[in-house]
Formats: sequence, C-alpha cells, structure tokens
Amino acid sequence: MYESPLFWPAHVKDNVLYVLDETLVPAKLKYISVKNVKGAVAVIREMKTRAFGQFLVVLNTFLLEVKKGDSPLLNSDKGTVPLLKHLNAVAQQLNNSRPTFPFAEVTGIITGVAHKAAANNADVKQAVIKTVHGFLAGIRARRMQRVEEIAQSINDGDSILTHCNVSGELAMAASIVLSKGKHVKFFATETRPYMQGAKLTVWELQEAKATVTLVPDNAIGSLMAEGLVNKVIIGSDRSAANGDIANKIGSYQIAVLAREFGLPLIVLTQPSKGVASGEDMPIEVRDEKEILSFMGKKVFGPKVRGFYPGFDVVPHQLITKAIAIHAGL
Repeated sequence: MYESPLFWPAHVKDNVLYVLDETLVPAKLKYISVKNVKGAVAVIREMKTRAFGQFLVVLNTFLLEVKKGDSPLLNSDKGTVPLLKHLNAVAQQLNNSRPTFPFAEVTGIITGVAHKAAANNADVKQAVIKTVHGFLAGIRARRMQRVEEIAQSINDGDSILTHCNVSGELAMAASIVLSKGKHVKFFATETRPYMQGAKLTVWELQEAKATVTLVPDNAIGSLMAEGLVNKVIIGSDRSAANGDIANKIGSYQIAVLAREFGLPLIVLTQPSKGVASGEDMPIEVRDEKEILSFMGKKVFGPKVRGFYPGFDVVPHQLITKAIAIHAGL
C-alpha cells in the first residue's frame, strides 16, 4: 500500500521536531526544524502543516520540551514544580495558536498526566514521554484502520468528490481499492486560497496511481448536476458532540449540494465532547492578506478588503456517514 508523506508529517529525532512544509508540496519535500514551542506555534499559525499534522506538532512539542537535557529547569533536583509550570505554559501557547482546533483537549491530557505523576512522586518526564509515545503509536494504528474502512466504503465504478486534504488517508485508501481491481476516479477541488486540493490531494492521489481531475471550487453544483460524481468524501478539523463538524471553508455548500442531488456525504472525523454543537465552535478568521494576494504577490487594489473564515460548519443532518477515529490515550 502506498503511504503518503502527508499521513505522518511530523516527528522528533535527536531533540529536533521535523515538520513537513506542506506549503511547498509537491514542488519540494522539505522538513522544517523546530527546536522549541515558539517554533511549533509558528508552523501551526503559518499553516506549514495542517489538520492532523498540527496535532502531531502539538504532541511532539511536549516530547521536545521534556527531552531538553541541557535545561536546568527540567533537570532541577528541587522538585517538579518548575517543570509543571513550564508544561502548563507550553500547553497554553499551543492552545492559543488556532482557535478552531481543539488542542486543549490534547494538551489537557498531557498536563494532567504530568500533574498526576508529580502527585504520586513519579518521574514526570518519563510519564509524559511514555504517554505521548503511547498516544502516537495508538493514533497511527487507528488511522491505518480508518484507511481500511474508507477503502471499504468505495465501490467499483465510484466517482468521488473531495475537498481540501485528508492528510494521506484518502490516497492510501485509493491505493487499496485499486490493488483490488476496482475502477474509481476522483475529482478534487482547488481549495482556495491555500490550494490544498490542487497542491496536496491531486499530487498524492496521482502518487497512489489514481485517476484524479482538478476542478474549481465553484464547479461543485455543475459536477453534481451533470452526474459526474456519485459520492463525496471530506475530512473534518473539529467535531461536536451532536455530530456537527467544522471543516475547510466550502464544505458546508458541498454538503448542501450533496443533499440536493441525493449524494452520500462521508466525513472522516474524530469524536469530541468539547463542544455540544457546531454553533459552539469558534471559527477562525484568517488574515485578509491571504486572499488579497496570490503566490506571494498582491493582486488587488489598496482599497479592496478581504474576509476569509478558515472553516465552516456542516450540520450532522447533512452527513450520511461518519468514519471516526478515536484519539483517546
């Protein structure tokens, strides 16, 4: 089975966090060296990696911080209070990096483990390291299981629309389907303004030997009306307890059109009890400069304003099937 680099875009080696710079894919596969929490927050805010990759950055940042062998703070023989305060500060900085993402649900677990270890006079460092490694191993196994379930949801002859990028899973599922002799094809939106569909999804589906066609974001209604697609598969960046999801801006209109044309909408999601419904999800509004320029060049006049909400909410009533991954420790 083909494994996309986007499936696992961040890892720690020799006390350095290496993060795949997804803004350069497919032209270049380059990893950014992150050495502290400030650098981790920067790659998250600057969208150097997205979605699942950002959660990997969050988790691995704790490994980075507790493995700093040359830090007097972390090697203190005077107790664990300085370390606990440091981990709390790390968690807060990560939590504040992007409002829509529920990083606090993950960082809270890690700091909770640290405080529990301290209360039991256990080794806080080792408790954090063991917990994060266990989580990473578990999440990788569960993601592989979900890839298999996605493949089972794809039938011979399917023509699938996808939006944005689902961090390697759809391409890997496509490779399984193709290996079984099924004939399937994909349509991927450009996914403006970062062009994740054009740059990432199209590339990795091609690497998986799948047939994929790039379409403008505003071609969805036409595709469905002409019967060119019969199924929609998208990811989600956040889920609510009632089944609502938040995903890349444009997902809501795709969901509405899918319902209008009677097409199944499959969402790759992760259960969360952090918010009750989509109405409770904070939607990040990105810097207007991100849509007032293209390829680093400003393309509109000085008086033009921009509005770029990074996400929209898809109500659970519009979702046909949710393929969940449980990320519990």
